[in-house]
Parts: sequence; structure tokens; C-alpha cells
Amino acid sequence: MSEREEHLTQAQKALQAGDFGKGLALAEQLLASEPDNGEALYMAAVALRYLQRYDEAAEMLARLHAAMPEYGRAWQEVGHLARAQGQNAQAVAAFQRATRFNPALDASWRALAELQSGSQARHAAEQAQRIASLPRELVAVTHHLHEGRLLRAEEICRHYLRTHPKDVEGMRLLARVGMKLGILDDAEFLLESARVFAPDNAQVRLDYIEALRRRQKVDRAREEAESLYDTDPANPLFQSHLAIESMQAGDYDRAFALFAQVLDKVPDDPATLTSLGHALKTTGETERAIASYRAACAAKPDHGDGWYSLANLKTYRFTDEEVAQMEEQAKRPDLAFMDRVHLAFALGKAHEDRGDYAESFKHYERGNALKRAQTRYDADTMTAELAKQREVCTPALFEKQAGAGHAAPDPIFIVGLPRAGSTLLEQILASHSQVDGTLELPDILALAHRLRGRKAGQSLYPQVLHDLTADKLAELGRHYIENTKVHRQGAPFFIDKMPNNFRHIGLIHLILPNAKIIDARRAPMDCCFSGFKQLFAEGQEFTYGLKEIGRYYADYVDLMAHWDEVLPGKVLRVQHEDVLDDPEGQIRRMLDYCGLEFEESCLAFHQTDRAVRTASSEQVRQPINRKGQGAWVPFDRWLGDLRDALAPPL
Repeated sequence: MSEREEHLTQAQKALQAGDFGKGLALAEQLLASEPDNGEALYMAAVALRYLQRYDEAAEMLARLHAAMPEYGRAWQEVGHLARAQGQNAQAVAAFQRATRFNPALDASWRALAELQSGSQARHAAEQAQRIASLPRELVAVTHHLHEGRLLRAEEICRHYLRTHPKDVEGMRLLARVGMKLGILDDAEFLLESARVFAPDNAQVRLDYIEALRRRQKVDRAREEAESLYDTDPANPLFQSHLAIESMQAGDYDRAFALFAQVLDKVPDDPATLTSLGHALKTTGETERAIASYRAACAAKPDHGDGWYSLANLKTYRFTDEEVAQMEEQAKRPDLAFMDRVHLAFALGKAHEDRGDYAESFKHYERGNALKRAQTRYDADTMTAELAKQREVCTPALFEKQAGAGHAAPDPIFIVGLPRAGSTLLEQILASHSQVDGTLELPDILALAHRLRGRKAGQSLYPQVLHDLTADKLAELGRHYIENTKVHRQGAPFFIDKMPNNFRHIGLIHLILPNAKIIDARRAPMDCCFSGFKQLFAEGQEFTYGLKEIGRYYADYVDLMAHWDEVLPGKVLRVQHEDVLDDPEGQIRRMLDYCGLEFEESCLAFHQTDRAVRTASSEQVRQPINRKGQGAWVPFDRWLGDLRDALAPPL
């Protein structure tokens, strides 16, 4: 046991024994060297409350909220502190927040049952009773899951399911862990099985819909949402989920009708107004999208997602009043973590538009720091992973596997870094009559994950590429083609625009030797700073730090040079700046590479009527322009870390 663990264990034992002075002293010893240690802050706050040093306890909790904004036990302790001082209204608000962040906090539910009345008290009592009826292992799993200890949650849950293989809640919790870890195929299987065992369990079915959506099984997700909706068509929650799945499947008329039904019942629901805004944005109805986002912010001024959605249009300019509103909300100590993140990025954009670059960078940096602490991205691990591709994917491998794979020429992969101009290239190619635009498909990343094997801490990939038979490679390619059919509209070619597929070009070539691959590349400072300013819906953790994104870009350039060496002529590199300088020449070059005849519609790509679901959706609906070029220059004084990390590519 480490010295830190010993301190925490001894402090916990002292609190359990009622020796609050000793518990406080031990916690403070640890905080002297680790001022942001969440467990030590929590124990110190508990000890101070029992010692009736309420102001000091509140200060300790404020520090804890800053370090761990969504730590449910911290909000539970706020509730206990408020209750000890007779502040029952504040206690109720704190306990409600605690249960939102960790629904297994039975002490919070019991307190809410005592402090509230009527249906609210009954609901709280039912939740406390439900937790009391759960096996202690599953309560522990829920705590670990909601407090970020995913591997421990997985370990306990798997152990429990060995002796209780049909426990629906156990299966559901393990699936939640899997979704957080990105092991989506396991999560889908678990939830599909749980649905069979408990067909009336609405939470299982909602989780199953989410798993299907995240695996891009859009038709299956919509079928499940439709089935759940049929059980209670008046339920706003079921209406909302079916609306979202209809939107994902491209059925916008149905989505809009369902959103209208929800808003008839709950006119000011900020989440629904924001989702409606996303649907309107995706279909190009920008003005109506803006109105919907603004309505969401008016209904709930701390609704960070609504504010950031306005900023993420790229073309929207905040009013002075809106900036003041956001600044006011950002100062709230009780602001939820993602609301704080969303507001930081939105304020960065607002101040950048005003030319206040120091204030803008302050907000961008704050938002990135919050996300970086949450994701725990490790640049060394990524560098090693990409180096492994260079080490394993040798000319000998491709010579040995020559002639293997599935012969379909259908896919056109567009790879690179996010914010490098890939959406523009996709929009150009998808404007051709022979090419379908799709999404950033997860299939190649999921295949690479499966090839890693199941043993924790050990990866068989990419070494396993040497061991796969020609039949197996053909089977994998055929499965990719079959699994992606759902996203196509019947054209002979289609685009897979997942940028991170550049890590797996060797795998793509082995399973689909006739696929086309386009590397969308942008000038390093422009590309990286644009990524740093962008808050991504999920993934792309390397963007939340200047050093991290600069190093990732450098690693990407190295790996692409390797693919050029071992697979000469396989990848077409398209430089974003060349597209700006000579759009027709570069468009003809891409079409020639893809074996397609030139069509004028590719030049008029901004007039193409199709759903675009990336951050560049509004930009690609305009003619080619240079608005984003050199956007980093006014921020140059703060970008030293980025320039240092980019030294080789620069």
C-alpha cells in the first residue's frame, strides 16, 4: 500500500470511529502535498462538518467541486452541511444534484424522502428502497461507475455475473461500463440479452437504443425506439428518443413531428429545443435552428449545450447581452461540469469574434483544461501505438498478403485530422452522382479494437495482421461492405469520413485493396489551433491541449509518410490550401484518382442538398473561402507549446 493510500485508509477509519479530529489531521497531511486530492478533500469536509466548523467545511467542498465537479458524494455532503445548519431548501437542491450524478446514493434519497412531501417524497423513498433491495455488489458497481473507476466497476460486475448470469441489472451496468470504455459490441450483446430477459424494463431498452445508435446501427435503433414508443405513445421520453433516432436515420419529417409533440407537453424543455436545433441545422434551416437554440438558453440560462450549439454554427455572432449572460452563468459555483465546458468554448468563440483575443484564449484554455482532466489522454501511449503501425506494417506484410481481401471498390476513405477540411472534400465528392456521402463511420476503428483481443493490457493488433489468412481478410472486407450498406442511398461509391482511420491504413488496404484513400491535410498551425478551439461530441481527446494536439499532428505526418513508403500511390494527399487556390484543379485530381468523370455539381458543392452532421456543416454550405485561414495568428503569443510540438512538421 502506498503512503497516500495508507493516509486515506487511516483517515477513513478515524472518521468511522468518530475521531473526527484525527481524521481531519490525516486528510490535511495529504492535502499539503496533493491539494486537489478528491478523497482527502471529501474526508476533510466530512470531519469539519462533524466538528461543527461549517464555514471551513464549505470552503473544503468548494475546492472539491473545483477538482471534481460531478462527484455525487460531494454534493451529498453539501446537503448534509446545509441540513445541519437548518437550510432545508439548499439541502434538497444539493441532494437532488447528488442523485443526478450518482443515483446509488441511498443517504441522499432517504434525506429527500424526509425533506420533501407528496409525490416527490414517495419517489425518493421508492428509490431508497430500490437501492436497498439491490445486491451490495451492484450498489458498489454503480458507485464505481458514476465516480469514474470503470475498471474496478467492470471487475466487480463480471465477478457478480459469473454466479448470477441472468441478473438484468448486472448486465445493464456492465453494458454501461462497456459503453464508457468504448467496447460497444459487448455492450450491445449484453443489452440485447437483458431485453430478452426483461422485455418491459424501459431503462434496459433505452440503454439498448443508445448502444445501437453508438454502433451506427441506425435502422435497428429506430426500430427499437419505435417499439418502445408503441408501448406508450403519449410518453414524452419515448417520443423524444424516437425523434432522435428518426433524425439519425435521416427521417427528419418524423423527427420534427415528434419534437413538436414533446414541446406541446413541455414547451420550454431545453434538451428538446436543443435537439430540434440540431435537426434544423443538419438540414440547412439555420435561422430556425438559431431560434430553437436561443429558446433553449432562454428556458435554462445555464444550459451550456444551447449556448455552445450557437457558437458551433461558426457563422453565428453573439450579442453583447448574450455574452454578458454567458459570463454570469460561467461564474456560478454550482454549474454542472459539461455546462461549464460548453460555456467556456462558447465564450472563447464570442470573444474571438469581437477581437478580444486574450479573453478568448483564456476561455478556450479553460474549456480545454477541463476536458483534458476528464479524458486523461496520454500522448506517449498514442505515439507508441502509431509507432507500432510503422514497425509491423512492412513491405513484407503487404507482399505476403498480396491478392487477399475483398475486391469491392466502393469505399472512398477520407482520413487525416479533424478540422483539416475533410468535410469540404466529402461535400465535393458527395455532390457527384456516383458517390454517396455517409457519416464518420466507426466500423474500421471497431474492427481494430476487436483485433486487439480480450486480454486486458495486451494487444494482438497490429501484429495479428501477419497471421490472418486470405479468407479471413476477405471476410472482414465483405463484412465492412455489408455493415455499411445501411448508410448508403444506392450510388456505386460511398465515403467513409472517419479521420482517425489514418491509423489503420494498413488494415484497410489488406481487407479492401481496391478502396480509395484520400488524406485531407491542412497547414499545421491552422489545423491544430482549429482543433483546439473545437469541442467534439466524443472522442478526439488529443485536441484538448496545445502540446497534445501538436504532437499528434507530428505523429500523424510521420505515419502518413510511412504509408507512402510501404504502399506507394495508395493514398492521394489533398492539401486544403491547394483546394482554396485551385478548386477545379484539385476537384478534377480527386475525381481522376477515384476513377470518376468530372461533373459540374462538384464545383457547386455548396448547393448540394444533403444532411451534414459535423462541425463544418454551415461552412460547406458556402462557396470556398479563406475565413479560417490564419485564424491562429492573433493568438500567436500563447501558442509556444503548440509550435514546439509541431517543430518537425513546421
